[in-house]
Amino acid sequence: MPDITATLAATARLVDEELSRLLTMPATPESQVFDAMRYASLSGGKRIRPFVVMQSAGLFSVSEKSALRAACAVEMVHCYSLVHDDLPAMDDDDVRRGRPSVHRQFDEATAILAGDGLLTLAFEVLAHRDTHANPAVRTSLIGALAKAAGGHGMVGGQMMDLLADPDTISMPEVTRLQQMKTGALFAFACEAGPVLGNAPDAAFEAMRGYAHDLGLAFQITDDLLDAEGNQAEVGKQVGKDAAKRKATFVHLMGVERATAQAKLLAEQSVEHLAIFDEKADLLRQIARFSVERRR
Repeated sequence: MPDITATLAATARLVDEELSRLLTMPATPESQVFDAMRYASLSGGKRIRPFVVMQSAGLFSVSEKSALRAACAVEMVHCYSLVHDDLPAMDDDDVRRGRPSVHRQFDEATAILAGDGLLTLAFEVLAHRDTHANPAVRTSLIGALAKAAGGHGMVGGQMMDLLADPDTISMPEVTRLQQMKTGALFAFACEAGPVLGNAPDAAFEAMRGYAHDLGLAFQITDDLLDAEGNQAEVGKQVGKDAAKRKATFVHLMGVERATAQAKLLAEQSVEHLAIFDEKADLLRQIARFSVERRR
């Protein structure tokens, strides 16, 4: 069985190389925004969402070229969200992935534009013929990513997060918030492969179920890392959720129950992959890795 750590690292290298190519810009007056986009995107990171795209695409014999472009698109959207999350008007974080966040390295205006640039470039990448020869497939990818990233997905979840009252919010409300804020991009990552591979309905349903549980498990682990991790290990400031009294799974459940719930969700996610047999082994491994990681 392939080693998940080595395979994840190999995928990250592929994604980094393609991101670097897509973000190449000659020296022009506007090139500073590309410098900031590269800084935000090429600063390390686990590349779990791109990994899931690549593995889900592999289940349906999608070409590496097509899968890699979709993987980079979702990573651009993810990186844009981190740039904007770190802004003083949002989470006000000075450190991301072990180095100054984009608004600290450049300035707030450049950070906003860099995030905007990454978001829009993601759709340019998906719209290009190199992503898939069939325009209907490209349109489906664009629509799915727009929904995942927008007001019915990540952006809507962030709004709910900003408005949430930790004293009154319920578990179903926190679950819905996190399904939108974090889970929606995981859902796209899981469904990109079936879209690219013109998969049957049963495959879509299996990947949606996997994405639902994986996204929640991943977010609970993020909450736990903020509560229990240290900045050197996690790569960003920790303890901020408690300091800001944010509505998180850890806030509602406590560390012990949240840890158990994350592991349960990871195992539930794996069960959805039964129809793919051993072809989905790396997707099973990444689900378990996502709740064992330390950053």
